[in-house]
Amino acid sequence: MIARLVDVPRRIAAGFLAVLAVVLAAWVSVAADSSVPPPKGEDAPPEVFSAERALHHLHNLATAARPIGSQASRQTEDELVRQLRGLGLSVEVQRSVGTRRAAGLATFGRVDNIIATLPGTDSTGVVVLTAHHDSAAMGPGAADDGAAVAAALETARALVHGGEPLRNDLVVLLTDGEEDGALGADAFVRHHALARRDGVVLNFEARGVGGPSTLFETSDGNATLVKTVHEVVPHARGNSTLVQLYRLLPNNTDFTPLTRAGFSGLNFAFFHEASRYHTAQDTVERLDPASLQHHGTTMLSLARALGDADLTTIEATHDVTYFPLLGTTVRYPDTVAVPLAVGACGLVVFLGWLVRRRRLATVPRMLLGAASAIVPIVAAAVGAQALWLVLVSLRPGYSLMGGLLHEPVAFEATLLVLTAASLFTWYVPLRGRLGPSALTVGALCWPALLGVGFGWFAPSAAYVFTVPAIVSALAAIIALAVGKRPLWSVISLVVGAAVSTAVLVALAHTALLGMGYALAGVPAVLLAVWGLTLLPLADWFLRQSGQRPGLGTRLGVPAVAVPLVVASVAAGLVENEPGSENPVRSHLAYVLDADADVAKWVSGEQEPTDWTRRHVAERGPSGLPPGYARGELWTGPAPVIDVEGPDVTVSGRTADTLTLHVDSVRDATSVILRFDRPITEVTARTGTAPPATVQVTGIRANTWPGEVRFRDLPPSGVELTVRTAPGDQLRVTAIDETRGLDVVPGFLPRPPHVVAGTREDGDVVAVARTYAF
Repeated sequence: MIARLVDVPRRIAAGFLAVLAVVLAAWVSVAADSSVPPPKGEDAPPEVFSAERALHHLHNLATAARPIGSQASRQTEDELVRQLRGLGLSVEVQRSVGTRRAAGLATFGRVDNIIATLPGTDSTGVVVLTAHHDSAAMGPGAADDGAAVAAALETARALVHGGEPLRNDLVVLLTDGEEDGALGADAFVRHHALARRDGVVLNFEARGVGGPSTLFETSDGNATLVKTVHEVVPHARGNSTLVQLYRLLPNNTDFTPLTRAGFSGLNFAFFHEASRYHTAQDTVERLDPASLQHHGTTMLSLARALGDADLTTIEATHDVTYFPLLGTTVRYPDTVAVPLAVGACGLVVFLGWLVRRRRLATVPRMLLGAASAIVPIVAAAVGAQALWLVLVSLRPGYSLMGGLLHEPVAFEATLLVLTAASLFTWYVPLRGRLGPSALTVGALCWPALLGVGFGWFAPSAAYVFTVPAIVSALAAIIALAVGKRPLWSVISLVVGAAVSTAVLVALAHTALLGMGYALAGVPAVLLAVWGLTLLPLADWFLRQSGQRPGLGTRLGVPAVAVPLVVASVAAGLVENEPGSENPVRSHLAYVLDADADVAKWVSGEQEPTDWTRRHVAERGPSGLPPGYARGELWTGPAPVIDVEGPDVTVSGRTADTLTLHVDSVRDATSVILRFDRPITEVTARTGTAPPATVQVTGIRANTWPGEVRFRDLPPSGVELTVRTAPGDQLRVTAIDETRGLDVVPGFLPRPPHVVAGTREDGDVVAVARTYAF
């Protein structure tokens, strides 16, 4: 009772037909998920979004980095206000202090939010188009988030000059300080009257310089909003797994504080070529105009649809599961996720009963097959993570890239080979012992059971396993039922495999693009589950079941896999050879201990680049100010520049609070305070802005336990009231920062093949003083 599930007369020919169908389904699904409509020119009708018109704005915005409080940021604000007023919108600039909290950390920053309003004719709420006008400090931010800002300007133009006025009020909210923790959005929801109105927010982001504008996050009760997206947005992209996953991650955008304030909403981003994200390569020249077009078309379509909708009915009572499938979109309520998953389990059980009845396998063998099928899933995940460790060991600079590599195609091939090797190393030896039918039924238990688990805890993502389990089990049942007609058996199994491929391969590709190789285990698990659903087709290439594999067969898998892995890794390394097109990242800062009059070059790289090694030479925090070091660092001697350290004075004190006035004598734009014991509450007061308070829990990792940051420090400084854990003497190290290392004698500019990494404490002159209170 170890027979093949479905035998056909010309099984090799049937196998090649199946391979062709699977490859075609994979190509179609990945291509459809990645495709972007072409950009429209400046001659497009006035009511239509034009990427070329939006690019005119972007060329003016993305000329230099625009971090919070910078001169470039202020110039951008002035230009945006001028453009929006020129369109006839009512514009105000909200100047306030935004906040963010994390474990042991309170962040504050002065922000300038641009709020432009287009009144509706009979408003039922407000539609808020949101983007952030600041950029990361390392690059001009053409994609992140200049593309969305330019799209908002072009969308506003199309709404003003093309078509009928909207029913609902429209607000263009261009926030400040998003890169430092959504500070502008926080200030908006805490202090602006518009944040207390009912409405919907449409937020637009970028994590790369290309790809489609993808819906990756929604508010709760998203059924109506998702339906609207699928009805009005041309070439809508996204799936509910992204939404479910993002809700579980700690990542935040402006969308987070806005939806916490009560807005319903949708969050979009494009994320192809993510290796350019937050670097000097996020430029207008590298931005794909088609991505800008898709961003804008999505924004304009939804602004019109929601601008004329009854916003009092926009929030539904449930979420929906949705995903693309071979040219169409499947959508159903999350409430049926568990019943569907249970139904998938029922189909697998019925398949097992049918296999037992046909005497193709015994129940014990099917149970052993199910128990053993976890092996290739775990092995694929471990192999994928091991691949990343190998790549980092060969190219230490990859550690600063977070797994987002410039040219990943060859490494994608490596991942496929490792997953296939995991599957065949498990399947081939057990096939002769348990039989292909037992392994097929046992393998399908895993997507079915995973579907049940996800149905309970992450229902929007359950389809990833439930749908392949259903179609694969159904295909096998039909193939057995029509066994006397081999052609129909082949067609049934091939169709089931194509659907499984369309679901799992497209999502694995998306996960790899978005999460990178540092988390390659996630797409590897998806690929392994995909492989488990293809076992009946793969078996057609093997000899008759019931025979133990020979030595050649047993050695065949490693004999093929090892050279393919070596060759694909080598090809990937060659393709990613550092150069001006594909630069390596680096991290370097200048740190001056103003108390000891000692200066150091500091790098957080795992293994410094050749350029970084010209500044640093040894591991360890020796010579750094107390409390400065955060994790493992490299240091090297640096010249002492003639500057004063930050000034901290006590203006008030109670048993558990300390009120400090913090000022930068050298007019630095950022100041950091590190405390040698935990902090629980911080209030910042500056100028005429309302006081801002942050409750703090936890402690900072790998440094002193409490930390306060203030971005865009005013010339008069800031007053901070800090509540700390009980204790006697409190030590505080104050660090003020200015951008750019050119002012330091002996600094050697980066060569073309090296760019600044994404750490926020890189490329700064940091001057520190330590105080005891």
